[in-house]
Amino acid sequence: MPAEPRPPFPRQHQGAPGSEARLRPQPRFEARRYRAAGKLKDKVALITGGDSGIGRAVAVLFAREGADLALSFLPVERADALRTKRAIEAEGRRCLLLPGDVTRRTYCDRAVARTVREFGGLDILVSNAAHQSRKKSLRQVTDREFDRTFKTNIYAYFWLARAALKHMKRGAGIIASSSVTGILGSKELPDYSATKGAINAFTKTLAMQLIDRGIRVNAVAPGPVWTPLNPSDPGLSAKEVAEFGKDHPMGRPAQPEELAPAYVFLASDADSSYITGSVLEVMGGRTTGG
Repeated sequence: MPAEPRPPFPRQHQGAPGSEARLRPQPRFEARRYRAAGKLKDKVALITGGDSGIGRAVAVLFAREGADLALSFLPVERADALRTKRAIEAEGRRCLLLPGDVTRRTYCDRAVARTVREFGGLDILVSNAAHQSRKKSLRQVTDREFDRTFKTNIYAYFWLARAALKHMKRGAGIIASSSVTGILGSKELPDYSATKGAINAFTKTLAMQLIDRGIRVNAVAPGPVWTPLNPSDPGLSAKEVAEFGKDHPMGRPAQPEELAPAYVFLASDADSSYITGSVLEVMGGRTTGG
């Protein structure tokens, strides 16, 4: 098994939302050791934040398992999205690009509608897009920043789920990207942590509502992951980026390809038909009660 990249990494910083193409070392998303089994054959999945990071890795594995993909991303992230599209098409599946801003309800509605129009349905929604900006104190969190974090991380999840459920049938699934911060908190990410806690509660509540419809709803809670999200965090210095994940039990951040199989697991009725309302922790050795 090849060794995963470990800090220290090169000192680096980017403007938000960040570019995976500029990240060093390059995040690993190909999951070359992963062996597909047709678990999502001919399914249709919509993934927000699908251009890079966890979203890219999930998209590639979904395609490898037989799904067609719609990817939501900010227009400035098009270069990363095009690379993801090529990787999906290399797996023999179709890919629809949906540039736009999930902080706008109208865009969320349109993204779902275009996915259904293009592919004839929607089986899997992955609400993955996120915004974060570390702050030293609560005083530094402006109303505008607070609003942006909530609209990106939890409002979008609500809007997308509401729109998607008009089209989802029995056997469909919804998966949200949570975080270790939504379980344990983070002193420099009060607004981000609050949204991830809200994601967990909304996931559990929505799962209860949809059991009778046969639609499962779950979340994945990663620890630190090597994606553009952290090097483009204005509150994280280039020096801190170089040490990102070092203080975690495994001594390194996860690579996106290490998270993606958890999403396949939760999307697949073959693997997780009796799992709904769960927050699956993939946190590199950090544990919680239970």
